[in-house]
Amino acid sequence: MSHSPLPLPSTTRTYRRTAPPYPLTIVPSTEPLPQSLDPHSLLLRIHAVSLNYRDIAMLQENGYPVPVLAGGIPASDCAAEVVAVGEKVSKFQVGDRVAPTFDLACLTGEERGLEMRALGGEVEGVLREWVVLEEEVLVRLPGGVSWEEASTIACAGVTAWSALGGLRDVRKDAVALLQGTGGVSMFALLLCLAAGIKPIITSSSDEKLQKLKELGDDVLTINYKTTPDVAAEALRLTDGQGVDFVVNNVGLSSLPEDMKMLRKYGRIALIGFLGGLEARFDASELMTLLFKRASIQGIGVGSRKDFEDLNRFLEERKVELGSIVDRVFEFEDAPEAFEYLASGKHKGKVVVKV
Repeated sequence: MSHSPLPLPSTTRTYRRTAPPYPLTIVPSTEPLPQSLDPHSLLLRIHAVSLNYRDIAMLQENGYPVPVLAGGIPASDCAAEVVAVGEKVSKFQVGDRVAPTFDLACLTGEERGLEMRALGGEVEGVLREWVVLEEEVLVRLPGGVSWEEASTIACAGVTAWSALGGLRDVRKDAVALLQGTGGVSMFALLLCLAAGIKPIITSSSDEKLQKLKELGDDVLTINYKTTPDVAAEALRLTDGQGVDFVVNNVGLSSLPEDMKMLRKYGRIALIGFLGGLEARFDASELMTLLFKRASIQGIGVGSRKDFEDLNRFLEERKVELGSIVDRVFEFEDAPEAFEYLASGKHKGKVVVKV
């Protein structure tokens, strides 16, 4: 096998999860870089990394529902620059702005196996300065967005895109209910506004909701703390019609409420587990899906193709992502970024600038 020399740094600054006992933390290290590239590999300089709830859940005992690499490098989402390419790389060249897809085993979306190779989980993540990756797992980033904004697309953006069905066959009067103001909901909000879907977004903070209303006249809000019956309020806001999409970040416990607010042929995208991994409701409530001809779909982010389709949409519609980024931390302050995300004070994405 032939290789191309790397005229670049021999080491990279990196963060890794500690070993138990729990809770784990992340600690810095300096690690060697390979000094040659395989024919289809590229060396990337990472400019920004955005964090997801999964990154802090992995630090808690039984906090994440699937096994992860012990002592692994966290984070799945980044924006990077190509600085060297293997001799058989054909899609990218030095200077291109790229990002790896979330699940390295899900490229076309047609894979039928259950294997996952999610960055920052089953395989090493991207909270580092430099990384070598294969050409097939990379996508070209859209133009007109900063490094920090671009770093939010791989997981939060693609998850929101998948939750909204890739914006295929959207009704003209479609409505989406978005749970919370985390990264996925915020991205879904911007996609809804760009696609003509009326969004309803929830939060326990009137201050957060007021700021979201500034993004567009069509943004409707529900404070679930002062209005705990979210389904009833969603029905009121839609004149009893209900919603076409529920972007479910809470988890199984909110399914009965989600089904109540669905309109005929509606869809619940089951994404997160902020409300825990348990639920207590009578299974007969699932008959609501039959009566409404509705569906629940599990969303595991999406494929490389979904990522490419989303990037094309963002570029064509000139979607501005500035409101996605809540706060940016320097690389040296990455542990504080994790703490801030865990505090729940953020609105949108927490980003580490590399």
